[in-house]
Amino acid sequence: MESIQAIKQRFGIIGNDPKLNRAIEKAIQVAPTDISVLVTGESGVGKESIPKIIHQLSHRKHGKYIAVNCGAIPEGTIDSELFGHEKGAFTGATQTRNGYFEVADGGTIFLDEVGELPLTTQVRLLRVLENGEFIKVGSSKVQKTDVRIVAATNVNMFEAIKKERFREDLYYRLSTVDINIPPLRERKEDIHLLFRKFASDFALKYKMPTIKLEDNAVTILQKHRFNGNIRQLRNVAEQISVLEQNRTIDVSTLQGYLPSGSNNLPAVISNSKSESDFSNEREILYKVLFDMKSDLNDLKKLTMKLMENGNDPEVQKDNEGLIQKIYGDSKENRAEDEAFEDLEILAIPEKSEDTFDIENSEEDKYHFAEEIEEEETLSLHDKELELIKKSLERHHGKRKLAAAELGISERTLYRKIKQYDL
Repeated sequence: MESIQAIKQRFGIIGNDPKLNRAIEKAIQVAPTDISVLVTGESGVGKESIPKIIHQLSHRKHGKYIAVNCGAIPEGTIDSELFGHEKGAFTGATQTRNGYFEVADGGTIFLDEVGELPLTTQVRLLRVLENGEFIKVGSSKVQKTDVRIVAATNVNMFEAIKKERFREDLYYRLSTVDINIPPLRERKEDIHLLFRKFASDFALKYKMPTIKLEDNAVTILQKHRFNGNIRQLRNVAEQISVLEQNRTIDVSTLQGYLPSGSNNLPAVISNSKSESDFSNEREILYKVLFDMKSDLNDLKKLTMKLMENGNDPEVQKDNEGLIQKIYGDSKENRAEDEAFEDLEILAIPEKSEDTFDIENSEEDKYHFAEEIEEEETLSLHDKELELIKKSLERHHGKRKLAAAELGISERTLYRKIKQYDL
């Protein structure tokens, strides 16, 4: 087994951070097996190096290594890219095509940005992981493949699972071994090493002397919060190498290439969302109308019972909850009425001839503007149907959650689904 230092030299990895060394050590240990690996870390930390180490140290090193950026492939074609398609499977499929899983049989597939996969593709991928089987788009023939899958993501997977954007069973199948790459701000001692490496590379590339940082500039560089991680540091080194005539860089020069907006001040971010998350004010208005219609139906029901049984105390007792819902606390209502009576109503003076009329004023610069009234249908039936559809879509058909969001019982929602033939 090769040492960690030898692996770093072989794959061009710079740094001596303990967390980075631990990540490389785990990659070396897991390489001889066929275990699925999930590499996690922020964008730009160098996650693509781990799959290469795993492939080159495994018994599959003579097989193909294919890296696929799942976030860069359109949702409509990603199944075809991964699993292939038959001729005529869809418009433009003029010939049969082999997918990556078929081409890489016996090798390794690196699925970068796996958190961006559509849910339908996740189901197909889970089947490949479980039994090595897949079906081409437009085919009914089950094919076998023997590939090792190494995935990477910068997405918070538990948050994605909570929001139902990623399958929980697929996550645990992919992350048999989880290798985390630390962000650059947690590897402060490695920042200057990486900068010197990039400066040397760009000096050779552009045939110019290597830039060097003064001691104070090194301190500023190490304190900077590189949100773009190694990728951002590399860009800074390249800019300075190309643009600066003086090859010794001081603090003021360096700060001109570092974003000034980056600071370490904490930000309070609310992760909680409203249970009823409507997209705009118009939908909220329709929901209010929807609730008013529900209250009106309750009022009709109560009125019917009073008409049938009279003002019987038993009827009041049986419908105490409904009466409270419709009328609320009578004391509070009386207090509101008294407060409203005490309000002073301002009289609006009638328009006199001396009153300035902006419509007829010569100083009106916008007298030519035409007022356009937007016509919009306010059919409560249509909007009720629209709200029910959107709520069911948001909760993936779960009637209990949709009913809670709409403020109605599950039984009432079921009746409306039958009514609207949803």
